[in-house]
Amino acid sequence: MAVAVKECLELQLLEVETLLSMFPKKGEINLDEDAVPGVQRYLRKPDGALPPQLEYSIAVDVGDPKVKVELQVLLPHAYPHVAPRLFARSDALHRLQQLQLNTGLASHISSLASGEVCVYEAVQWVKDNTLPYLEDSKISSETATKEVVVKETLHRMWIYSHHIYRQELRKKIFDSAKKLNLTGFCLTGKPGVICVEGLRENCEEFWRVVRYPNWKHISCKHVENVETERGIDNVRLFGAFEDLQFQAHGDYGLRNDYHMDLGQFLEFLKQHQSGHIFQILFGVEGKLSDK
Repeated sequence: MAVAVKECLELQLLEVETLLSMFPKKGEINLDEDAVPGVQRYLRKPDGALPPQLEYSIAVDVGDPKVKVELQVLLPHAYPHVAPRLFARSDALHRLQQLQLNTGLASHISSLASGEVCVYEAVQWVKDNTLPYLEDSKISSETATKEVVVKETLHRMWIYSHHIYRQELRKKIFDSAKKLNLTGFCLTGKPGVICVEGLRENCEEFWRVVRYPNWKHISCKHVENVETERGIDNVRLFGAFEDLQFQAHGDYGLRNDYHMDLGQFLEFLKQHQSGHIFQILFGVEGKLSDK
C-alpha cells in the first residue's frame, strides 16, 4: 500500500510542477507553500505519517474578463487512481447553474481513463464550458423577467341614487374618494350619479362607507374591470374626483330640488368614453339635442 501511495504522490508532484509552469503568473495558482515540501518529506521517508492531501486552486481564464472562475482542487492520496475532488465556482453563476457546471465537470472527469492525471483536463473543460452555462443563466433570467408581468385591474363602479343634495352626504362622498385614491365624479341633483374608479378593494370600501347606515335610494348599477400591464393610472377615465352640478334652465320650485340636465350629462359621459353608461343608468338611450 505504501508503495502505491508513494507512486501516486510522485505523480501528483509532477502534475503540480507542470501546472506551475503552465500558469506562471501570480495568482493563477494558489498553493499552500508548505504543501509540496510536506509531500517531498514523506517521499524521502515514506514510513512516516501520510502528509496532508494536496489542495490548491486555479484561476481559470474563460475568455471574459468580467467572469472570474476558480477551480478548487483536492487530491486524495490515491489520486490519480481515484478521482480528484474538483469544484468550479464563480460569482457570475447562480447556484443552479454552478451546480449544473460541476455536475458536467464530474461527468467529464469520470469518462477519462483511470490512472491518468487529469487536473489540466479539468481546467480545459471549465474554460470551454463555463460561458455556455452563464449564457443559459442569462437567458433563463431574461425569460423569467418577461414571464413575470405584473398585471393590475382597475375597478370602476357606476352608482345611481334617487337624489344627492345633503351637504354632509356630499362631504362623506368626497372625503372617502380622496382617502381611497379614487377618481371619478359625483353628480349632485335628482337623480344623483356617482362613479368611482381605482383598486377594487378601495372601490368596495367606498361603496360600504357611503351606502350605510341609512341611504335607502341608492344602487350600484354597473361595474367595469379593466386589466392592464401598464398600471391602473394609465387606464383611468378621470384624472380626479370631480364635482358635477348640471342644472336645467327653468324654475323647479324648491331651491334644492333641481333636476340635472341629462343632455349635458350625456355629453360629459361621451367625452370620457362612457356614453354607453347612460342607458344602463336610466334605461333609455341617450341622444344629444341638435344645436
